[in-house]
Amino acid sequence: MTRNTRPPRERVGEGSAVYQHRDLHDDVRRAVRSIVDDAADAADAADAADDCPGPAGPRRPDEVVVTGIGAVTPLAGDAAGTWSALLAGASGLVPPPPDWPADLPVPALGLAAKDPAGALERGRARILDRCQQLALVAAREAWTDAGAPVVPSERLAVVVGTGVGGIGTIVDQMAGYQHGGARRMSPHGVPMLMPNGAAATIGLELGARAGIHAPTAACAAGAEAVLVALRLLRADLADVVVCGGTEAAIHPLTAGGFAAMRALTMRPRAAVSASRPFDTDRDGFVLGEGAGMLVLERRTDAVARGRVPLAVLAGGSGTADARSVVQPDPDGVQAARAVAGALADAGAAPGDVAHVSAHATATPLGDRAEAAALHRALGPHVDHVPVSAIKSLTGHLLGASGAVAAVAAVLTAARRAAPAGRNHDTPDPAVALDIVDRPRSIAAGLCLVDSFGFGGHNVCLAFHAA
Repeated sequence: MTRNTRPPRERVGEGSAVYQHRDLHDDVRRAVRSIVDDAADAADAADAADDCPGPAGPRRPDEVVVTGIGAVTPLAGDAAGTWSALLAGASGLVPPPPDWPADLPVPALGLAAKDPAGALERGRARILDRCQQLALVAAREAWTDAGAPVVPSERLAVVVGTGVGGIGTIVDQMAGYQHGGARRMSPHGVPMLMPNGAAATIGLELGARAGIHAPTAACAAGAEAVLVALRLLRADLADVVVCGGTEAAIHPLTAGGFAAMRALTMRPRAAVSASRPFDTDRDGFVLGEGAGMLVLERRTDAVARGRVPLAVLAGGSGTADARSVVQPDPDGVQAARAVAGALADAGAAPGDVAHVSAHATATPLGDRAEAAALHRALGPHVDHVPVSAIKSLTGHLLGASGAVAAVAAVLTAARRAAPAGRNHDTPDPAVALDIVDRPRSIAAGLCLVDSFGFGGHNVCLAFHAA
């Protein structure tokens, strides 16, 4: 990636379409706040949204579009390879390495398919934590895919979320201190372990001066980063935003913590069969790593520089359970509000939804809570919506998971193809969703991304074809 050198342009005036759209967005947000917690009121909100132009209606002149994507996942080292694997239902899960602790008998891990350090300049990689390396590799791919936009640095922003940050650096620095004292500590240690380190790394490389933001919303961090980017563009605080999520937390310290919570699957199984979202026999998630990045800008700006958008980010919403640090609301009330809010923000109704990329980590409580939320938010239409559970193939990438799902949703919307999952052998009758277990064509419409995290974070994003 190259730094931007074009001088700042004059800011948009108060009477512009951007500011008018911002006012419209405020109205939508007020409407979202009026959505209450039961299915009848969610249906009322959908009726109100029918009066707004949906994804098939007139295009908003300032709608936010995706012009570039990048990814490093357990499936492949780039977005195209990840997408091909998702369509094929190919698993990226592997057995743990031989030196994995015997008292943490996990059946599988989702290790990144590309070594990010090998894809970067040697000196650069040496001073970055693995999660920062993954983020930078994916961001470079997305930036190139977007045509390396030339934008004033004061109009370029970066938003990258992570759930854990530089856990590998923390462990290494602690080991150095224990064996040799403070003199063994690296001067790069603090920047490498900071949760905002990945966002800062990308922002510094690009020269982004409109803001560098780093949501730390646990496993919803990547999706929340995309939501923040959407709002920055709508508020005319930036013209181009690089956004996404990253995580590299495969370590016995992290796995041991999740195992103590009984959140990890520990049953002896073949690695490819270990992650079982929505299946009756699910017992927890498989720990994975990776990064997903998107380049967002307004359609008018993309067209002006000759770029054909990949997809439209039509809306998004976030809520909080305010109930438990780790337990989801079993009724999915606030998660349903996030889904309904994303629809309202997109000017759409439940009937406009063509696909859902579920959070679906394969925890017994989490999958049922998400299913309850989808039934509550989409009503009877949920029976006609294919739902993909890609963590059955990748494992749970924690703070990167929502961003990787967003990358997949861009291609789902653009190509009208739903990614396949696997291991949904015995459907949970309490879920009652149309789970995609083989590649499938979908109707035109909204493609939703659900993303939830410890702390009660709920985020939903809505994409449609450009």
